[in-house]
Amino acid sequence: MLRKFKISIDGTSYLVEMEEIGAPAATPADAVAPAAPAPAAAPAPAAPAPAPAAAPAPVAPAPAPAPAGAHVQTAPMPGKIVDIKVNVGDPVKVNQPVLILEAMKMESEIVAEQDGVIASINVAKGDMVNPGDALFSLS
Repeated sequence: MLRKFKISIDGTSYLVEMEEIGAPAATPADAVAPAAPAPAAAPAPAAPAPAPAAAPAPVAPAPAPAPAGAHVQTAPMPGKIVDIKVNVGDPVKVNQPVLILEAMKMESEIVAEQDGVIASINVAKGDMVNPGDALFSLS
C-alpha cells in the first residue's frame, strides 16, 4: 500500500510516496505510476546536503612553535577554552592558574606545572582542544 508523506527540509516541502513494508505487493500498473514522481523528489534533497558539509571546513591556524628549551604544557582532556588568565611574558609559579578549560559542563583550571615565564599561548578563548594539544609553553 502506498502512503503519501509531506516532509519539510530546511523550509522546502517535499511530497514523498512510500510503500508500506509487509503490505500486499502492488500491481505492476500501480508500481509504474508512483515511480515517476519519486526521482523528481530525490535530486532536490541531495542538492542542499553538500552545502552544510562544506560549512565546517575552516582550518585553525597552526600554533606558533614553542621556543627552544621551553616546557610545553598540553591539554589533559578534550574541551573548550573559556578563559585565559595570563599573557605572553607573564611570570608564573607552579600551580598558578593559567587557563580555564570547560569539559562536560565543568570548568577546570589548567595550572602551570613549573615556575617560569609564559613564552607562548597556543590557544584562544573559545577554541576546542583535544588531549595532547599544546596549550602554552613556559621558558
